[in-house]
Amino acid sequence: MGCNSCSSGKDGQPRGCKNNGTCGTDSCNKLTVFDWLSNMSLPAGQKAFDCVEVRFKNSRKLFFRNTENLTLSIGDVVATEASPGHDVGIVTLTGELVKVQMKKKKVDVTDETLPKIYRKASQRDIDIWSKSRDKEERIKKKSRELAISLGLQMKISDVEFQGDGSKATFYYTAEDRVDFRQLIKEMAKAFSIRIEMRQIGFRQEAARLGGIGSCGRELCCSTWLTDFRSVNTSAARYQQLSLNPQKLAGQCGKLKCCLNYELDAYLDALQSFPRNDTHLYTEKGKAVCQKIDIFKGLLWYAYEDNGINWHKLTVEQVNEIITLNKERKKVSGLEEYASELIEDNKKDFENVVGQDSLTRFDAPKNKNRGKRNRNKNRRKHKKKTN
Repeated sequence: MGCNSCSSGKDGQPRGCKNNGTCGTDSCNKLTVFDWLSNMSLPAGQKAFDCVEVRFKNSRKLFFRNTENLTLSIGDVVATEASPGHDVGIVTLTGELVKVQMKKKKVDVTDETLPKIYRKASQRDIDIWSKSRDKEERIKKKSRELAISLGLQMKISDVEFQGDGSKATFYYTAEDRVDFRQLIKEMAKAFSIRIEMRQIGFRQEAARLGGIGSCGRELCCSTWLTDFRSVNTSAARYQQLSLNPQKLAGQCGKLKCCLNYELDAYLDALQSFPRNDTHLYTEKGKAVCQKIDIFKGLLWYAYEDNGINWHKLTVEQVNEIITLNKERKKVSGLEEYASELIEDNKKDFENVVGQDSLTRFDAPKNKNRGKRNRNKNRRKHKKKTN
């Protein structure tokens, strides 16, 4: 979605908001919370909640107390308390939903030490803020060059200026502990500003920078995902995914967060399944599990001495055989169980719209056919003229 500041300039060229998701109308930002209480009035005698949520560059959000009783709405640019000086941000949420967000992020609602909102940002505040934001890319490039010249094993991924332009926060990622004291001296000398270094994880870096995932959509961490739960390779094993690091890793280099989305459904379905290393003992020999279909409830077993021929069984049949084996009884063979299965020939998809086949372009076209038709038409034309 666009915003008002993305309109065209006087010469007809698109200006672009250049805010990377912090536009004034709050319509193209990240991690937006929909205020579904905006059209509802408070009960008589109840005061509005005096805290608001303010968002800064990318997805950084903080809570501030409105001690001046300013009339604020979503999208207002405000000057907030900072240390030192002041910062400039955009109001993203007001009212009772702020209390819900504070409880969700474990922020004390009654904390009187919360930073305050000074005022609505004046045009001078916005001009200084915009000039500072325009310098971020140039300073980020220069700071990377300084880090490389000092031989530091770190990556400066983003730079965020404070609203008054007196301070800049450098976000970096590193595998190990980095001694950047000399780097701070060099940057303070080159940029003449107060420097703050803040280390973030690789997933936080991907959330700040954004991007497109392998699914073709924007990254979950930069659009709606606010908490980063640990992802293990066991999640891929439960879902029978190939343990290929190139397919399982996201843009951050870590395991994809979406591996946890369907994990609970797989775990619930696997509760009735026996272990994969459970053997079935029959009179024809010992059978080993070769493959399982979790949602259809099917398992394929093969004898140890004949691994080519697989026998398809249901979960109930396998559990029945395991129960008999625990009673030291053996079944005659897996064939009698496999023959009881009725094949379901129902199609999962039917081409009722009359779409063309996807392989219609696989066969090469006969180029000589067109020539033969043209020669045939020429001969007919000659006969008519004669």
